[in-house]
Amino acid sequence: MNLLITSLLAAATLTFATLSMATEPTLKFGVGLFQPDKEKNDATYRPLANYLEQQLGRKVELRTVDTWEGLAKSLANGETDLALMGPWGYVLANNEADAQVVSTILYDGKPEYFAIMITHPDSGIRSPADLKGKTFAFGDKGSTSGYLIPLHYFMTQGITPESYFARVLYTKHQAIETQVTQGALDAGADYNRNRDAMIEQGLIKADRSVVFWTSPPLPNDAFAVRSELAKDSAFVARLQKALEGVGPALKHQPTLLPAHYTGFVTRDNLFYKPIRDAGLATGKLQPKRQP
Repeated sequence: MNLLITSLLAAATLTFATLSMATEPTLKFGVGLFQPDKEKNDATYRPLANYLEQQLGRKVELRTVDTWEGLAKSLANGETDLALMGPWGYVLANNEADAQVVSTILYDGKPEYFAIMITHPDSGIRSPADLKGKTFAFGDKGSTSGYLIPLHYFMTQGITPESYFARVLYTKHQAIETQVTQGALDAGADYNRNRDAMIEQGLIKADRSVVFWTSPPLPNDAFAVRSELAKDSAFVARLQKALEGVGPALKHQPTLLPAHYTGFVTRDNLFYKPIRDAGLATGKLQPKRQP
């Protein structure tokens, strides 16, 4: 009799979860282009989407958005419900449409990373002071380490990129590393996690990439939700619990996150204040309008 009751309860629970998944709207999960191409990015983050679907009892549709700026806009306009995004993209979405961070991703157990500037060993560049008249590549304008933070640094040094450099480009992080190591570009902006990963994967050679500037610590990528979902405190609590469970789950499901990513930690909007401050200082972020 006990076995029968247990079986019936399990079946009822499964039926409830199935009905819930069928009736509640699909959650659209946007992910930035962390990998070299969309197909690899989708394959890398699909296990996380599947995990969240199981934990939340709702369908989760994964989609890669190929620019940080585009991902911020999609979260702001409601095309995306959940997003794993760069810090600057998150601050833009928060400022424009009140999207809210619920967690921060951990890299080797840490919630912070660094913006860097890189060159090739034959460039003669040893510090930012050597950049005058050189070619320089930023990331896209929604990138924290590739655009906002180096731009803020240049402003503090009285440098206007368009007149200081011989040529300015805006492209993807992987392309910056590749073109710099090939000598096609004198220098560019990147972040330490990307450079380390590309070296580890054999995409660039460590001896062809020289770091000549490093930022103060920056908050890692944000896991954010659109403003309407953020008002659902019960949903946010379930989502944070699910994300906190990623770290322990990695022991049994190592493909849940890419190499070196070790889980998530709950953080709020205040954690991203350094990025917001840089945005305001550069004029790339306008103060929120008061209602």
